[in-house]
Amino acid sequence: MSELFQNKYRIPSTRWQLWNYSSAGSYFVTICTAKKECYFGEIVNAEVQLTDIGQITSSGWGKTSGLRADMKIELGEFIVMPNHFHGIINIGENQFNKTAMPEGRDAMHCVSTNDMPNNYLHNNNVFGPQSKNLASIIRGFKSAVTTYTRKNNLPFAWQTCYHDHIIRSKDEYFAIANYIINNPARWEEDAFYYKPINHT
Repeated sequence: MSELFQNKYRIPSTRWQLWNYSSAGSYFVTICTAKKECYFGEIVNAEVQLTDIGQITSSGWGKTSGLRADMKIELGEFIVMPNHFHGIINIGENQFNKTAMPEGRDAMHCVSTNDMPNNYLHNNNVFGPQSKNLASIIRGFKSAVTTYTRKNNLPFAWQTCYHDHIIRSKDEYFAIANYIINNPARWEEDAFYYKPINHT
């Protein structure tokens, strides 16, 4: 439900307010198109056939690490589905988070080898200008795709919000990675399944 803020209605943030999203760690991100329209392509024989917009979305996400080298980003598994995007993104230790990585963390995936202790979740999420954090990464990524579609007069719109999940263990990391890899084969069972609309 929307809330009144400065005499305007706004959608409450879906971010976890007890977590600082500039922190080193692994995040599972899902971003949808507006109204679940299949701008990105279609699934044929359990494989994704991407439109031009889908290809730009895929290549745009692939450039994230290079564009934000100062954040020490590593990309995990990701996939562009017909009407949504799933990706794992790892934010490393950098000058903007300055948080020592807790002992027992897997350096490759930036996740705990055990369940992350509750007392580690101590970094308050800072609301205000979002930079050098997960929100700024997603904003830049979405903006690049939108800019491309506008320049080429292609119909397209993102859903306003996105969903994120903080990955707390190595087992969880691999379970999510497996889900992403197998997403096309399970398309018709997917919560985001929607009859494709031709947007070539």
